[in-house]
Amino acid sequence: MTESGHREVEHEITVDAPAADVYRLIAEVVNWPRIFPPTVFVDHVERSGNTERIRIWATANGEAKNWTSRRVLDPEKLRIEFRQEVSTPPVAAMGGTWLIESISDTQSRVRLLHDYRAIDDDPDSLAWIDQAVDRNSRSELAALKKNVELATGADDLYLAFEDTVQIDGSAKDVYDFLNEASLWKERLAHVARVELTEDTPGLQILEMDTRTKDGSTHTTKSVRVCFPDSRIVYKQITLPALMTLHTGYWKLEENADGVAATSQHAVIINTENIKKILGDDAGLAEAKTFVKNALSTNSTATLGYAKAYAEGKR
Repeated sequence: MTESGHREVEHEITVDAPAADVYRLIAEVVNWPRIFPPTVFVDHVERSGNTERIRIWATANGEAKNWTSRRVLDPEKLRIEFRQEVSTPPVAAMGGTWLIESISDTQSRVRLLHDYRAIDDDPDSLAWIDQAVDRNSRSELAALKKNVELATGADDLYLAFEDTVQIDGSAKDVYDFLNEASLWKERLAHVARVELTEDTPGLQILEMDTRTKDGSTHTTKSVRVCFPDSRIVYKQITLPALMTLHTGYWKLEENADGVAATSQHAVIINTENIKKILGDDAGLAEAKTFVKNALSTNSTATLGYAKAYAEGKR
């Protein structure tokens, strides 16, 4: 702390990877939901040279938050400065720097610096921010280390796919069905329980129990970022046993025949639970097939119900 109500903190980690590779991974924000556990979605607002504005949706102490940051990238010095333009309460101001330092050809040190203030320098709010910054920084650095060091292996565990249904209806009606997840227990046969929280419009926390083909149920919890009539992006923060990551989106594209509704899933398989869930003879291939079939079945069913709903509105 340099003055009352103002914090300057630093976290660091050593990574068994070249510094340039680590820098690229941090600079390319499209991969952040896969790399950093708190991050749900990142979108570019604008870019000009080495300066860019990005909008970030993430969790902090279990709550969903979003903010816009300006970043200055310095690929030669392996340095990225960031500053929130408008912070989310209780944060009054937040900024910092990523510094990647080469230790050797195969090892680097990553330093993550933060400086911040709480609104009205409130001590309780500052303590909340302290906890959030410390938890997220440790989580981000540990995940960064793991994902850089296991980049090749992680690609083998990665699964991404889409399902698309053509709907003779409006994008608004399809969006309304997908957005109103609080009604899914009554509307969707595979949903046994649902709880939806939306304290900030367009930023939802969705918890539900979902039935699979074999009749079993599993509980998931997701943060959803909603863009009216076009897209809902989500990241699961409570996962089924066979996944260490699950992100996805619902995308609606109007065309001459109505709207093409797409469900996309991106998953990393949890290899530690394959045999426990699928049996001693199962391997990675069987796990990928099982997960894809389960997710595809439920998302296609959801799109089918959305299709019936939207076409019934015509």
